[in-house]
Amino acid sequence: MKKTIVFDIGGTQSRIALFENGQIVWRKQITTPSQAGPDATVDVMAQLFFASNVAGHTDLAIGAAVTGHIVDGCVTAHNPDILRDWQRYPLQHRLAERINHPVRLFNDARAAAWGEYRFGTGQGFDEFLFLTVSTGVGAGLILGKRLHIAKNGFDAEIGEMKTDNGQTLENRASGTALGLLAMQQGYENAKALCDAADQGDENADRIYQASIREIARKLADLAVMLGIQRVALGGSVGLRSGYLQRLRQEMASYPGIYQIDIVAAQLGHDAGLVGVADLVITD
Repeated sequence: MKKTIVFDIGGTQSRIALFENGQIVWRKQITTPSQAGPDATVDVMAQLFFASNVAGHTDLAIGAAVTGHIVDGCVTAHNPDILRDWQRYPLQHRLAERINHPVRLFNDARAAAWGEYRFGTGQGFDEFLFLTVSTGVGAGLILGKRLHIAKNGFDAEIGEMKTDNGQTLENRASGTALGLLAMQQGYENAKALCDAADQGDENADRIYQASIREIARKLADLAVMLGIQRVALGGSVGLRSGYLQRLRQEMASYPGIYQIDIVAAQLGHDAGLVGVADLVITD
């Protein structure tokens, strides 16, 4: 029986899942040692792999999704607040070496885009975008029914796009950015700020809505640039209650040519895992 192991390495949480016949039959999650450097993350991934009890299986496909810019199996995280000291780190080689098995590597948002396109809310759309708002801000693009992967690795880096004040979108609208703004304004963390906004706190609402406004501006640009038909929203911030409604309301203020159908990711937090599992056996 064909087995597939998939790693999903995020800025806050990392997961592993075992697929059999396209279904998750075992999974485990752990906090990513994001500020301890990439070697520490590989150590954790290897521990998770050996906990799966499939290390000696001969018919095994393995893939990994990771946040960051990927070129030739090396990962660069441009935001050190998310992954520290990841500069052209040879993750594909190091992880394969540790678990003694070849590994295919994908950006996590691109993998999630493929998962949603194949099995979720992207089915039937030729031009489709998956957007994750979480620890960082990422995206994956389906163009002409194909996953868009650029040679230089910058194929859907929406988080690196500039906002009006010169900062990146990630530094204005991610969970990390909201957390920093929250503490500056006396809130405990990003969740506390968003909760306060939802409960009618005007100051918190101003900060929260400003971050969503920045997301809406970029989606409006992509609507007219690429003809995106649908956006699936994911990530811990993007999937929180009320975020989708706020984003839809913000988009409604734009003329019709900028409108996009925006929905919650059907596969939720499993979109990346499902996408990688499909890519490693079909691509």
